[in-house]
Amino acid sequence: MTLVAVFIALVFFYCLISGRLSRTIVTGPILFTAVGMLLPVFMLQLHVRLPGREVFLPVAELGLVLLLFADASCIDLKVLKNIRNLPARLLSTGMLLTILLGALGALVVFRHLSIWEAGILAAILAPTDAGLGQIIVNSPRVPMRIRQALNVEAGLNDGLSVPFLLFFLALVQAGPVGDKASLTQFVVEQLGYGVLVGAGVGLTGGWLLNLARRRELMAESLKQLGVVALPLFCVLASEATGASMFIAAFVAGLAVQVGFKEAGLHSVEFAEEWGQLLNLSVFFLFGLIVARDWQDFTVAHVLYAVLSLTVVRMLPVALALIGTRLNRATVLFMGWFGPRGLASIVLGMVYLEHETHSPGEPTIRLAVMATVLLSIFAHGLSALPGIHLYAAKIATLDASAPERQSA
Repeated sequence: MTLVAVFIALVFFYCLISGRLSRTIVTGPILFTAVGMLLPVFMLQLHVRLPGREVFLPVAELGLVLLLFADASCIDLKVLKNIRNLPARLLSTGMLLTILLGALGALVVFRHLSIWEAGILAAILAPTDAGLGQIIVNSPRVPMRIRQALNVEAGLNDGLSVPFLLFFLALVQAGPVGDKASLTQFVVEQLGYGVLVGAGVGLTGGWLLNLARRRELMAESLKQLGVVALPLFCVLASEATGASMFIAAFVAGLAVQVGFKEAGLHSVEFAEEWGQLLNLSVFFLFGLIVARDWQDFTVAHVLYAVLSLTVVRMLPVALALIGTRLNRATVLFMGWFGPRGLASIVLGMVYLEHETHSPGEPTIRLAVMATVLLSIFAHGLSALPGIHLYAAKIATLDASAPERQSA
């Protein structure tokens, strides 16, 4: 109860000063993570036990499920049809190269990891966090086209990372000999059943919501609650069938639009109002876990974290944007602001929940923690100065520059 009381008090305090904080380099994730890291120093004197995985995992999983559903329900597939569009480049070439380079970097830094364990680490750290990049996305000083590209990328790459993670997990669990039967069963259950569950929940739920709306059976104030119930159905159905709740939630977010086109609006409203509370609780719990395990960090973990946020992210972005005629400052800006946050935390917890007991499990856990921790502070503290420098640079560009084209 002490931890709950501290968290509630912190939320209230954050609300009181949120307007002032929005004009500083201190972000919500920085505040909640920092308090979570400092809290155990005082908690030890009170003899309060810190939460374990059994508390952290359900909260984190629910946060990602709601985030994936909200992101997918807002997708306009027309944005991705044209490969010349920036989001399509970042989500195809950029993401594949990020996973490949992340795995290669892991094999170099952590010599004891197998190739599949390196793939797991790369897949966990591939998605960027829209929440940590919110300052960038909302800043009118950043060109709309650039903001849109980073926002769409962050909205979709978490869902696209899940199949890669599940595939590498299946290969690790199949063992060195390679149990093809268990590998096939795992892929079918996690991916195949996940798609079926998500499509069923999304199509049925969308049809029922649209029917209730047309017949004026549903109160306007409860539309949001009706939409948000769908990803929760996905969680329950996935638990019963052995499917991936993340694949199911993402597919449901796409499918619900077939019958109920307003789903995106209501899911975003919920994400903005209540999802933020859930996300901040994840960062608070993450800070507590870091405080418990920080002494286990080594130079190798920190080195990989630096590589993951720089070379592993920035080089693929630069290669993906070849031919767009974007200014070098824009390419550098987009490459740097690919923060790792909620999605990587949850995917890391999902990996631990599968209990592969592989030799590289402790290394993967600590590398993910070090990377996310560094990203929370590095990207949060550099956001406002980065926007200022970038805005000053592109102000010198003429009207024909790609950055000034409409999104």
